[in-house]
Amino acid sequence: MATIANIDAPSAGALIALRHGCISRGGRKILDNVDFTVDRGEIVTLIGPNGAGKSTLVKAALGLERLDSGALWRAPDLTVGYQPQKYSLDPALPLSVRRLVTLNSAAPADRIKDTLALFRLERLEDADIHTLSGGELQRAMLARAFLRAPNLLVLDEPSQNLDVGGTMEIYRLIADVRKTSGCAVLVVSHDLNVVMAATDKVYCLNTHLCCSGPPEDVGRHKAFLDLFGAAAAHTLAIYPHHHDHEHAPDGSIAPPSHGHDHAHGRHHHHGHHHDR
Repeated sequence: MATIANIDAPSAGALIALRHGCISRGGRKILDNVDFTVDRGEIVTLIGPNGAGKSTLVKAALGLERLDSGALWRAPDLTVGYQPQKYSLDPALPLSVRRLVTLNSAAPADRIKDTLALFRLERLEDADIHTLSGGELQRAMLARAFLRAPNLLVLDEPSQNLDVGGTMEIYRLIADVRKTSGCAVLVVSHDLNVVMAATDKVYCLNTHLCCSGPPEDVGRHKAFLDLFGAAAAHTLAIYPHHHDHEHAPDGSIAPPSHGHDHAHGRHHHHGHHHDR
């Protein structure tokens, strides 16, 4: 049975703390002894390959998925705004940007106005959502998640289907939202190497917690600058993985075959503190 204990907050600024979280389904480990913390006002990026357990970890941290064992603490005032990875918008249903942002919301008019302005949607509020570009639609979905004034924004693949320019724009906007509102942001991403530069902490998950730490300044990587330009250095960052293990084809942990860095997937390229 899960141990959802009333554990003490790990720090005065914590919003969520998961300790030794374990979940198995159908005899397969989904999460294995995972520690995970999100503090107030910080940006956390959760990365890992498909099937790594990222969605399960987020659900467990929010109390939506039952732990088999471990301890979970959530701040009493935790308020979550969520942007899903996938959403279905009926093309036959006429829907304005303002209506999409405010669906099922009782937010006052001034909150709606401020939110539309923050996400640069004022001139688009009457536009049909089906006419929006990918970046504009992502901004509208972010505004919808933010409208209820959360102290934690959970964003599942906020840069999906965007090119580098669109990704940089979304990441800059997320950083601005954190700076303006002070809310924490949890970004879930399949990109194992490039994260938003404003990220305070990266967790790399592959059933267990492979490594964690801050991202690197992308300005130190000449090849990256040559490809994307100097502007990218202020928005994107490299996350170098440092693990002391490899993964077997079944996902189990195996010792490194050569004792040096290796690529992600079944193996890993590494450079951060290992947590096991």
